[in-house]
Amino acid sequence: MESRLTRIVHASDPTLTKYAMTTLQPFAQSGFLDYLERLADAPTSATEAQRLSAPLTTLLLSADGSGTPTRAAHELIALLRARKAVLQATFDTALVADELRRYQKFSKPGQPSPHIVGLRQKQAAARQASNVAKQSFVRGASAFVREAGIDVPQRVAIEVFIEHWIDANVPKDFAPTA
Repeated sequence: MESRLTRIVHASDPTLTKYAMTTLQPFAQSGFLDYLERLADAPTSATEAQRLSAPLTTLLLSADGSGTPTRAAHELIALLRARKAVLQATFDTALVADELRRYQKFSKPGQPSPHIVGLRQKQAAARQASNVAKQSFVRGASAFVREAGIDVPQRVAIEVFIEHWIDANVPKDFAPTA
């Protein structure tokens, strides 16, 4: 797992800042997402495109053979970014909830301590980030399904379908050539 340094600004006094290490949730399709982002910046070579499966090649690259990405490729980039954000937000929410549970267990009855109030605020912020990430994922899923021409079965939620589609069709541990 990777870590990142996060800047936290105090709500009452913006001059008071502190930094905290936050753990990044691993994302299985991160290599493929990097490849797609590079593909969006510059067309790919024919040898690089051959590493993709045939259905992904027809879905992501234009039919003229120039290696330029299709509109579906751009929507897939947004969808994968949204899925990565959902995974990270879910992880962050669970982490804050565990921390809050650990400290609340031994707190005295009555007015909560400032530390617990801060943890509750962190939990609310994590939940809000999780909700925003989920909404973004659903929006990205519907846009990708529309652009790619994928038929979603009836009585299946689009986010459940697209998660299974990503797991089945998007390569994990994709290492593009430099």
